Amino acid sequence: MVPPRPGQGKRGEDGYLAYLLRQAQAAARLTMERSLAEIGVTPPQFVALTMLRAYPGLSGADLARVAMLTPQTVGVIIRNLERDGAIRKAAHPVHGKMLQWTLTRKGNALLTKSRRHAQRLEKRLAAGLNATSLVTVRRWLSKIATDLQD
Repeated sequence: MVPPRPGQGKRGEDGYLAYLLRQAQAAARLTMERSLAEIGVTPPQFVALTMLRAYPGLSGADLARVAMLTPQTVGVIIRNLERDGAIRKAAHPVHGKMLQWTLTRKGNALLTKSRRHAQRLEKRLAAGLNATSLVTVRRWLSKIATDLQD
């Protein structure tokens, strides 16, 4: 027996929601990996840069939480991005031993370039959805993340 292709059988509309979310996430991640590889950025680096632009001054631990990455992975990402001049550290004004991370001009430029690649995927994901449907999907995905957090 040949397994069904995505969109067929249990890999389609008859499938379990959790499996379909995983299948969709895996397809989106692979597409993003391939696109970002063209400019030498990994999806976890892209997420870290995105979160540091949105929330400048995050600690490594906070970055790991908002990026949904392990502290070990974020440690590697931080070392590489700092080495490449994309982020810089500063001591926390109250908790001097805690480091806060922010984007440099080079990091902002790298994120802007990465966003152009990510926007191609965003357009593909939103294809066929009207504005109302897009809001519904965003609310649903956000609600899942909120409702299932530990």
